[in-house]
Amino acid sequence: MKNLIILPTYNESKNIVKTIELILNQDIDLNILIIDDNSPDGTADIVENLKNDKIFIMRRDSKKGLGSAYVDGFAWSIKNNYKQIIQMDADLSHDPKEIVPMFNLLESNDLVIGSRYKGGLRVINWPVRRLYISYFANLYARTITGVPVRDLTAGFKAWKSETLERINFNECSSQGYCFQIETSFRAFQKGCKLVEHPIVFTDRTVGESKMSKAVMIEAVLKVWLFGFWRLFRLKR
Repeated sequence: MKNLIILPTYNESKNIVKTIELILNQDIDLNILIIDDNSPDGTADIVENLKNDKIFIMRRDSKKGLGSAYVDGFAWSIKNNYKQIIQMDADLSHDPKEIVPMFNLLESNDLVIGSRYKGGLRVINWPVRRLYISYFANLYARTITGVPVRDLTAGFKAWKSETLERINFNECSSQGYCFQIETSFRAFQKGCKLVEHPIVFTDRTVGESKMSKAVMIEAVLKVWLFGFWRLFRLKR
């Protein structure tokens, strides 16, 4: 079975080598696709200099956003016949030790979500204010969309290629947190089997967060579009 890890990057030169090493040290055969948005800090060059045949890189000419990166990565994975795909952050906030358990769960599910809130709170290095924002943002999204998932904004997910094809991912236009909500919402609408796998999320200790006000505003407003689709039973 061909397994792929997708890592979008923008200015991750301080984290990317360690992230790759930890991923490739897992007890499973994996390939990695780096999708770099022309990082000024040379992240893409660092990856290419590793000269590892398990690592592929997609260089994009500008900062096009997280959602766009994943859409490109999903399309590449399907074109290259990968059957199981994990999306995760490249800043060490997602523990690569969860890769194997998430792939194992994928055998009996269509989408596995690495959840910070399943069975309790598992977040390290976040201030209380950010915890409140994240928790209530997920409650807000869950209430409006009707998706029975506690961590709808989670960015650590395992997909079957068949699931990605079912959700029409090429039509996803959201970015940031909203992309995570939209893809899970589309999967739920299509009758896919979703399961949350508890993880410990450790906020980055090196580098800068990519979260912006625009990303937050998009999530707040666009969730109502998903609620509209749900209300009028519009399948996307």
